[in-house]
Amino acid sequence: MNIFDIFHQRIAAVLSDLHAAGKLPNLDAARFVVEPPKDINLGDLACNAAMVFAKEAKPYFESPRHLALEICKSVSHFEEVEKAEIAGPGFINIYLKPSIYYQLLCAVLKNPDDYGRVKKNRAGVLDGKVNVEYVSANPTGPMHVGHGRGAVFGDALANLLAFSGCSVTREYYINDAGAQVDVLARSVYLRYREALGETIEIPEGLYPGDYLKGIGAKLAQQHGSNLLNKDELEWLPIVKNAAIDAMLDLIRDDLQALNIRHDYFFSERTLHKSVDGSSLIDQAVDYLKNKNLVYEGRLPPPKGQLPDDWEDREQTLFRSTLFGDDVDRALRKSDGSPTYFAADIAYHKDKIDRGFDTLVDVWGADHSGYVKRMSAAVKALSDDKVKLDVKLCQLVKLMRNGEPVKMSKRAGDFVTLREVVDEVGVDAVRFMMLYRKNDATLDFDLAKVIEQSKDNAVFYVQYAHARAQSVLRQARAAFPDLGVKPADIVLASLDLLSDEGEKALARIIAQYPRIIEAAAAAHEPHRVAFYLHELSSAFHSHWNRGKDYPQLRFVNANERELTSARVALVVSLIIVLGSGLSLLGVSAPDEMR
Repeated sequence: MNIFDIFHQRIAAVLSDLHAAGKLPNLDAARFVVEPPKDINLGDLACNAAMVFAKEAKPYFESPRHLALEICKSVSHFEEVEKAEIAGPGFINIYLKPSIYYQLLCAVLKNPDDYGRVKKNRAGVLDGKVNVEYVSANPTGPMHVGHGRGAVFGDALANLLAFSGCSVTREYYINDAGAQVDVLARSVYLRYREALGETIEIPEGLYPGDYLKGIGAKLAQQHGSNLLNKDELEWLPIVKNAAIDAMLDLIRDDLQALNIRHDYFFSERTLHKSVDGSSLIDQAVDYLKNKNLVYEGRLPPPKGQLPDDWEDREQTLFRSTLFGDDVDRALRKSDGSPTYFAADIAYHKDKIDRGFDTLVDVWGADHSGYVKRMSAAVKALSDDKVKLDVKLCQLVKLMRNGEPVKMSKRAGDFVTLREVVDEVGVDAVRFMMLYRKNDATLDFDLAKVIEQSKDNAVFYVQYAHARAQSVLRQARAAFPDLGVKPADIVLASLDLLSDEGEKALARIIAQYPRIIEAAAAAHEPHRVAFYLHELSSAFHSHWNRGKDYPQLRFVNANERELTSARVALVVSLIIVLGSGLSLLGVSAPDEMR
């Protein structure tokens, strides 16, 4: 039950009736919103329809305020409406009767597993098959904290989209081609020699981490000293394959520690593999050629200082400027090999060919300059039928009590994600990674995220769930025969919930379906984390009022009916907190000590 969607539909019907009566042109109802007012004293719902359609309504209504008055006349007759008022130049504030919140709580209790699910999305942005590609860390070492942010973001977004009715594939792109993998193999080869008894030094430019020692030891066990007798062209592919497999096992283990899974792993090497003389990259470039989107030409020099590797030469270019990019983009290097961009075009063509309607790529912030060209490529490849949304995750600043954390001995030059998870726990990492918008820098303080205080957001929300569960235990102690399961409590006399604190909780619970739809449509799971904190704050505040005013406590041994109604409210809150935490991949504890 989404009261915001219900009233959006009703107000859209009012506008449609005005159109039928010749008082308005035909209007796009998706343009206006019904949302909670910023000030709780201004009602339960706020609508901007009169302001949004001011231009179209001008020939029919003198001002937006006059259109708002016409809408208010109809809205005031809705059964659930206590009154509707006009604010400012034409905003509409709607005050609901308490009975609608009683209906809402009943809806939560009757369908605890489905409350908040998007059954019919008004804007159509949540339909179809969605590919969410996330993490995609180079397989050259253990994951660092920055990878963790993208991993948690992508996983939570996939949960959110699936909950909202999308068919979601969780994908990992394995960067197992290119120079960095050769560097990995050479680094492992040194550890192989070390395992055979040599004293080695890791030269600058290779990976120094101790995590490579185990791979070297395994190679020594498998091959003995045989690889020492081979030249690099012979041993490199052997060591490379072993190193990539070992690194992927390490990465999967790190992801498992965060309860993150993928449905599909795509190898970059697949793109370069030639089948009958043609690779997937060749096929993608030919596809664009056939659309007259590839040509031979010269690019203007980059603005500012020229990079050392810039060449003024004729090259194979993609007409990306036709699709919103700043310049056309090269598809071939000077040696004829494909550019990274050409490989990415082929990879996204493969996704499109697999039938996805929406592609979500979760990248690090250092790839921001790559967004326009990739968006242009997807438009060209799909004739603008497939949507691409690139979500950039900003840096994570790891601290302890406000001081930067030193580097990891195990990794050599960074703190591993696994070290952080082992220290503070999965829940703290996942919630705090989502408690900032993805494109905002995140300060992650290892000491603060395990504090048991209201300043620690994950503790504050989990404690609300545990505290709510304690209410159920108190209720069972006071009334042993009182059912506290949703099906047992749904017939409670909810009209007894008359306190403003109780009404405030019901209002926030009513917002959950709207939050889910908006967060899923915008691909912003942080909205769910913010919402859970707001709901928890309202619950803790009302709990604290009960310390000063015993009559407001959820369990009153002398008031069975009132206790039953308040338990119904608390059970509804537990359902919503549990649902939201589950989407974020965070546990909902029944007790906290």
